[in-house]
Parts: sequence; structure tokens; C-alpha cells
Amino acid sequence: MFQYFKSLFFILTCILITSCNQDKKETISVINWASAQQYYAQNIDTALLYLDSLEAQGMHGEKAKDYFALSRVAFKKAEPYASYLNPEVGHRANGPALPIYKEDTGKIIKPVGYQKIEESIFDNETSETDFKQELYVQKGMLSNLKKGIEKRDLNPQRFFIATHQQLLRIVSLAISGFDTPVSHLGINETIISLESLQTVYEQTIQSVIQKKHKKLDSEFNNNIENAIAFINKNKDFDTFDRFTFTRDYMNPITRNWVEIRKSSALWEPIDSTPFNFDAPTFFENNSFNLNYFTATINKNPTSKQIALGKKLFSDPKLSGNGKMACVTCHLQNKGYADNVALNLDNKGKPLQRNTPTLINTAFQQSFFLDGRSNTLLDQISSVFTNDKEFNSNVHKFSNAILIDSTYTSLFKDAFGKIASNNTDVIKAISSYISTLNGFNSKFDKNIRGEENNFSDEEKLGYNLFMGKALCATCHFMPLTNGTVPPFFTETEKEVIGVPETAENKQLDDDLGFYWSYKEELHKGMFKTPSIRNVALTEPYMHNGVYNTLEQVVEFYNLGGGGGLGFDLEHQTLPFDELNLTSEEQNALVSFMKTLTETVDEV
Repeated sequence: MFQYFKSLFFILTCILITSCNQDKKETISVINWASAQQYYAQNIDTALLYLDSLEAQGMHGEKAKDYFALSRVAFKKAEPYASYLNPEVGHRANGPALPIYKEDTGKIIKPVGYQKIEESIFDNETSETDFKQELYVQKGMLSNLKKGIEKRDLNPQRFFIATHQQLLRIVSLAISGFDTPVSHLGINETIISLESLQTVYEQTIQSVIQKKHKKLDSEFNNNIENAIAFINKNKDFDTFDRFTFTRDYMNPITRNWVEIRKSSALWEPIDSTPFNFDAPTFFENNSFNLNYFTATINKNPTSKQIALGKKLFSDPKLSGNGKMACVTCHLQNKGYADNVALNLDNKGKPLQRNTPTLINTAFQQSFFLDGRSNTLLDQISSVFTNDKEFNSNVHKFSNAILIDSTYTSLFKDAFGKIASNNTDVIKAISSYISTLNGFNSKFDKNIRGEENNFSDEEKLGYNLFMGKALCATCHFMPLTNGTVPPFFTETEKEVIGVPETAENKQLDDDLGFYWSYKEELHKGMFKTPSIRNVALTEPYMHNGVYNTLEQVVEFYNLGGGGGLGFDLEHQTLPFDELNLTSEEQNALVSFMKTLTETVDEV
């Protein structure tokens, strides 16, 4: 009898799966993906046509700015799918107007893309010959993007991922001014992106959603219309209320989109992107997929490996002299930093640089302030081999550890064996550090709408951070570090001109990333760190030169090192003063303090 019911259950399950698969195939077949794909391709054509008009008009032509803006409008409509298919070209076409060092050729590539064209038109500091070259390169990149659209058919998976990326572009890049740092067209272009989403949604999956989820469909469209209406009330870059827009308008759209994706029954779960697609907004505790940022050999660590790493984190027996542990410089009650400008090495002398926080450190693509390690595993290995830190061989295990008999069972439980070298030790520590993540601060709870206790000053600070003060064009929301959304394949480094002392009289002589290629472009270049828990991690900058956040804000307000009068040909920070009032500077500090939270305990 049992066998009979077991067989019956198996048959019914097969019928159900077959039926579901058939329904899915029928659903996909009725969706007009070709129409949406054509929409993306046609808008690339339109962007190209306006660039032709811009070229004919010339850089100083009466309609040059208009043609530039119209070309960008068309590009923004095509951007979700075009950039999804070709992230590198998509980012270059609309990325920062900065020179790029090509590691494979050793050549420095001049700035290109819409942002460089924007500079040429609005600042009038480019020759007509160079301007035409910029247009030529941009048209080449757009043509490349169009080829990608034409070759690779749009399907549900690509559509959902591309749209998710575009929603983050709005929240992180468009409204912060990253896309259009000179013209500040990004606020208006947010309307274009939302209208474009609506258009493609109507062309594709709306009919599927309407059949079973009319309320969701209606709510989604209403939320888009409400967001557009909110923008139309005030498009001024300096005064646009980004906090309210994100909390009350963009987050509801994102929540709707997640539900639409789930309700469509067209989605295949994946683990190869930066996102947790089930997170309702980009500000949840689990919005990002940690595995995406983790080295292949250390993905999905067990709880026992993490517990072992936590114990090892505090054990000085890992170091050659038995006196230094990870916790020597990374203290939980100090935001996993140490609150000194330069901690001491194993001989009692100052280390070269300030200790960075470990909170959310896993969400990066380069480690150490000079970016010399590409993975967290490599970063920890470097601490082991550094003669000023642990000064111990990665391949030689310290038997001193095993004096503590609990390690014998901990290693066996975690890795199935007692360690014979430090490889498993490093993997365990890395696994533990990767759990030191926090997206549950006062800011997060307020932007998610769970709490409503943000003061007017804190709200002003966020709006300044995302707008006039230009902070979020390097410290990208929501991670607030330099890992660039929406692809998160690169953690940016910047030249900002940090002084040697707080008197701001002389440039610090630490060359930073320059060590890697010995390029003038990289002198004084350092990785952009997270500012989450920044209120706990003073002093600031790579050399710990500033003791207060107020000093840091003042440094940026003056235009960085260039604004202080230092000779910095390759400063990536704008040289101009921000002209922030005292009230605005205080508001920025107040906002940054809302990013504080308690993460784990060591």
C-alpha cells in the first residue's frame, strides 16, 4: 500500500511540474519580447542621430546643449538592456570623465563618454578637433551597444535583471549627479527611466500580471506616476528632496517590481549577481548577495568555519611574536577600527596607514587602502606575511595555536582535519569577517519606512550627501563605499590630495596606488572606503590626519588638496569649493552619524 501511494505521489508531482512548465512556456510565448528589444535598439539609433546633429552643430552651437540632452534621453531609454548586455562599454559610454590606465597595454586612455562630452559643451575647455574625436568614440560605443541588443534576444531573465539594475541606477547614480555632474540632468532623466520602464512593462509582461494580480499592476503604475509627479514639483539639483523621493516613491516601486517578478512565474533563481532579488528594497539587511563578492574557494562557509574564524580573530598566537592578533587593530566597540592615527607594528613602531573598518568590507573588489589585494583572502594572507604585522609564513602552521585543546575539535568540525598550514586559518578568518555586515542603522530603518525619527537636520544631511555636497558620486549608496553600482565589479580609487597634517599646509607624501604601475596618474590615489559607522572610526583619511568629521567635511568643502593649493594635476575630486554653509556642513555630519550601528561582538 505504501509503495502504491508513493508511486501515485510521484506521478501527480510529475504531472504538476509538467503542467507548470507548460504554463510557463505558454506565458513566455504570448509576451512580445521582440517589440521591447526593438524599442531598446531604436533608442540607440535615436541617440546616435542626435549625436550627429550635435556634431553638425558644433561644440559652441546654439542647440548643442539641447542635442546633447536629447541624445542622453534616448540613451537612458536603452540603457537597461544595452548596459546589461555589455557592462564595460555601457559604463564607459556614461561613466566618469577621467583618464583610464589600461593594464594590458600600459597605455592611458583619454576620458570619453557622455560625461566628457558634457564637460566639453558646458565648460568650453576642449578644442573642436578633440570634441569631434569624443563624438566619434561615443558613436562607436553606442553602435557597439546596439549590435549587442540585436544579437541577443530579450527574455524574462535578462529583462528582470536589467530592470533591477536600472532601478538601482536611479537610487544611487541618477539623483546623486553621478551621471551628469555638470549639467545636472539626472533628476529629469529619472523621469525618462521610469517612463521607459512603464513602456517596456506594457509591451511585455503587463498582460500576464493583469490576469491574476490586477491590484499589483495598478499599484505599480500608480507608484510610477506618483514618483514622476513628485519630481515635476521640484527638479532643482541642490534642493531636490532625495530622502523623501527614495523612501516614499522609489522604494514602493522597487517593492512592486520584486512582487511582479515573483508573480510572473517567469523567473529562474540565480546566485551569480550582486543582488538578492527577493529583497524588497536596496536598503535591506540582505539586499546584496555576499557570494558574488566572495572568492570561489570560500563561498558558503559553514557556521562552524565562521565560529572558528571568530576565535582565531582574537588569538595573538597567530603572529610570529605571539603578541599581535586581528583584534589588535580591529576592535568591535570602535567600529572594527582602532581610533588611533597609526597603530603600532610588531616592533612598536607606527604602521604606514590608518586602520580601516572591517564592517561591510566584504562588499569590495579591492582591499587595503592602496588596493593592492583583490580578495579578502589575499588581504589576510598579506597580513600574515608582512614582517611588520604577523610576520608568519602562510604555509607554516603555528603549533602554538594547538596549546588550546579546543582548536583540535574546532578545526576538525570546520574543515574535517587539524590544520597543517595557515590556509584554513585564513579561510576561517575571512569567513568570519564576511559576517561583519550592517545595514540596520537609524538611516536604514528610516529609509525603509520602519521608523520615522529622522530629524530635519539629518534629512538635510542626506540630501546634501546625495546632491550638492557630491559625496555619493564616490561613496555610492547604499554601500557608501567605492564599489560601483549596479555591476559592482570595481572598487574605485581617488586622488583627493590629503595633507600631511591638520594644518593643511603640505601634501602627504604617501603615494598610495602608485606602487602598482608607477604612473603619475596614480600618485596619491587611495581606495574609496565605506562611511558606514564612520562616527566610530576616527581619526580619518589614510594617514589619520583629521580627528573629527567636521574637519573632513571642511576639507571637501574647500575642494580637497587642489582647493588647498597643492599641485595635483590628476586630482579626481572637483577643485571647486562646494560653498556649503555652516548649517549644511553640520547637517552632513549629523547624517553620517545616523549610519552607526552595533555589528556582532568579538
